[in-house]
Amino acid sequence: MQDVFNTVFGIHDQTLTWWQMSARAIGVFFAALLIIRIGSHRIFGKNTAFDIILGIIYGSVLSRAITGNAPFWPTLAAALTLVLLHKALAVLAYHTNFGFGNFIKGRPQLLVKNGKLQEEALRANSVTKNDLLEALRSTGAVKDLDLIDEAYLERSGNISIILKKSDDKEK
Repeated sequence: MQDVFNTVFGIHDQTLTWWQMSARAIGVFFAALLIIRIGSHRIFGKNTAFDIILGIIYGSVLSRAITGNAPFWPTLAAALTLVLLHKALAVLAYHTNFGFGNFIKGRPQLLVKNGKLQEEALRANSVTKNDLLEALRSTGAVKDLDLIDEAYLERSGNISIILKKSDDKEK
C-alpha cells in the first residue's frame, strides 16, 4: 500500500512528475473540502481579518502538499489543525463576554451619527467621505449624508448605512 501511495503521490524529497503533482492536487482538494466541512462554512463566507488570515495560511500550507515542498500527510494534519483552531477560537469568542470576540473578530466602528461625520473614526480607519458616498450610492436609497442616521464600518470592511426614519427626515 505504501508503495502504491509513493508511486501515485511521490515522495517528499524527490522531484515530482506532472501526474504525481496532479494526483496530489486532487487528493489535497478533497482533503481540503473535508477539512473545511469539519471546520465551518464561515471561514470563506465572511471577510473578517480572523477568517482571511486562516484562508491565506490554509492555502499556503496546502500548496506545499501539492508541490511536494512538505510531506503530504503532516501537511494535511497542519491544515486540519489550523481549521480546528479557527473553529475553537470562534466558539470561544461566541461564549465569552470579556472582549475576546472583539479581539478575534473585531467590532464595528461608528462613522456617521445623525448625519454628522465622525471625523476621528474616519481618520482612524482610513475611510474618506468619498468611501461613505460610494457606500451610500450602492444602497440606491439616498445621496445625501444628512439622511443617514448611522453608518458603520463593519468587521468585514463593508460600510453599512442606517437611514433616518421618515419622521426624522422632516425635522
